[in-house]
Amino acid sequence: MATLRVLLPHVCGPLRPRASCSMLRSFASGGNLEYITMEKTGKGGSVGLIQLNRPKVLNALCDSLVVELNQALEAFEGDPAVGAIVLTGGEKAFAAGADIKEMQNRTFQDCYSAGFLSHWDRVARIRKPVIAAVNGYALGGGCELAMMCDIIYAGEKAQFGQPEILLGTIPGAGGTQRLTRAVGKSLAMEMVLTGDRISAQEAKQAGLVSKVFPVETLVEEAIRCAEKIASNSKIVVAMAKESVSAAFEMTLTEGNKLEKKLFYSTFATDDRREGMTAFVEKRKANFKDK
Repeated sequence: MATLRVLLPHVCGPLRPRASCSMLRSFASGGNLEYITMEKTGKGGSVGLIQLNRPKVLNALCDSLVVELNQALEAFEGDPAVGAIVLTGGEKAFAAGADIKEMQNRTFQDCYSAGFLSHWDRVARIRKPVIAAVNGYALGGGCELAMMCDIIYAGEKAQFGQPEILLGTIPGAGGTQRLTRAVGKSLAMEMVLTGDRISAQEAKQAGLVSKVFPVETLVEEAIRCAEKIASNSKIVVAMAKESVSAAFEMTLTEGNKLEKKLFYSTFATDDRREGMTAFVEKRKANFKDK
């Protein structure tokens, strides 16, 4: 996939909050984007597209890259035109793991006192849906980053793994937790204890990946899915995401209670009224995100 560009005419529209627009202008103008690229794409600029961009080291996740990624996520989160976000890497690697050179001399005191990796999960806390488009290696921190996203689409040559055990450590950004919830205890335990990888097809079969596509069409398909999501009411999409995400954190009884409350809440929105009225009138809904 070619390097993506920051396209300011599409990024900064009249509906954008000033701080978010200013952030994107700053990214584009002053060399602030060293490790990622970003742009708006899709119909009406409704999709935020972020590409990890350290190809020489297979997109190893250094601290500065994560900081840039978080800033880009927050910029798209604050953009009312963006309804969904796609996160991708290159054809050889989504991200081959954390930057080992950056962490090899850290001590326990360094990690504990500074809350090492505590800012890595920003993608999991974004209210807008995030789709990971994974080509090539998604290993260690790269696999963890993909699992923080809401949907994972994989290229047919993608590989997923948690090889930290081979480095004398364990996953530290949710790998043992999210992987187990996604694929079950047995496969997660095997992957974490051996460091073995699984293919895109195995990941699909295990439930880690939603769909598998040819390498050359993967990002296009992820954008198409994001466009479809973005065409719905953004406020109701956020409620739906919150409810599905809660299924990993709550008991069935607690989750059903939350779902019911969120379901009732949709009846306070103009978009719920518009959606049902459009259905009855046999026309396309015109959501206003209210």
